[in-house]
Amino acid sequence: MSYPVRVQLKYWGITALVFVIVLWVLGDVLLPFVVGGTIAYFVDPLADRLERAGLTRMTATAVITFLAIIVFVIVVLLIVPTLVSQTLGLIEVMPQLTRDLQAFLIKSFPSLLDENSTLRQTLISIGETIRAQGAEVLNTLIGSALKVVNLLVFFVVVPVITIYLLLDWDRMIARIDQLLPREHAPVIRRLASEIDATLASFIRGMGTVCLILGAYYAIALMLVGLQFGLVVGFIAGLVTFIPYLGALIGGVLAIGLALFQFWGDWVSIGLVAIVFVIGQMIEGNFLTPRLVGKSVGLHPVWLLLALSVFGTLFGFIGLLVAVPMAAALGVITRFGVGQYLGSSLYQGGIEPDDMDQSDT
Repeated sequence: MSYPVRVQLKYWGITALVFVIVLWVLGDVLLPFVVGGTIAYFVDPLADRLERAGLTRMTATAVITFLAIIVFVIVVLLIVPTLVSQTLGLIEVMPQLTRDLQAFLIKSFPSLLDENSTLRQTLISIGETIRAQGAEVLNTLIGSALKVVNLLVFFVVVPVITIYLLLDWDRMIARIDQLLPREHAPVIRRLASEIDATLASFIRGMGTVCLILGAYYAIALMLVGLQFGLVVGFIAGLVTFIPYLGALIGGVLAIGLALFQFWGDWVSIGLVAIVFVIGQMIEGNFLTPRLVGKSVGLHPVWLLLALSVFGTLFGFIGLLVAVPMAAALGVITRFGVGQYLGSSLYQGGIEPDDMDQSDT
């Protein structure tokens, strides 16, 4: 005999409360496991495809690990030093860019910017603040990451966790399925399938889109000759998961830098703009339809709200679980709305005695 609805809600509510408390208290400790689980989830389809090609699960995991090591070494040796160097260089050059902007405004609008004007003093203050605080902010971010978990241990523990989870992923999912309450197992499986479809579209699809567009922007801008092309490409690719925001931020930053670097060379400035126009055409007509699909189920506003709420409540670990939780809550909310629309509470037409019997 199944439990009444109120008792079931109590147990599920206690489970959700325990999850929140564990996430709150052990967030820093759980970070390597969350990262490792995310990576394992991301590459599990590749392992399944290699298995269908005839490899064992262990061999498929070994192949993926070998490829990951090669990519990691290339990134560390070739990309990271250049990225850090360009970021520091951009911080250093910002005061000069601000002074150039000030000179341009003074020349174009002399009546707006006299020596004692508030706007001129503000521009000077902004430039000096960026230079003084930029390096400090960068060091603070690095220091905060190191406080979350020891960097060396993190890079050792995460690959180990990822490999073990990837090896046992299918068995782990099957074991979880066995532990589901039998009465609700079909509904839970359906909801889990919808959540997985949403996450697969967003994390795997948008993650791939971000990587491709970030690499495209960085390479194309450096070929055009933009001084900080790698940084701009990295930023644009990083925020591409929010529609139009990546191109908007990257485009404004790139064109702004191009105006200062190539002032008078309108061909180079036009090439920088064309890079982002082509990037948007590739993303909208090819990458997003092919890799993500038309319906992801995560509205940008809902995603930003989840990132803000979980990041504020749980810090860095909250940012990592924000997308899965947003997908899960979105699917559960749609399911709840569907149940409500089919219920007597919405449709009416049921006598009070019938409602009393249905509650028993």
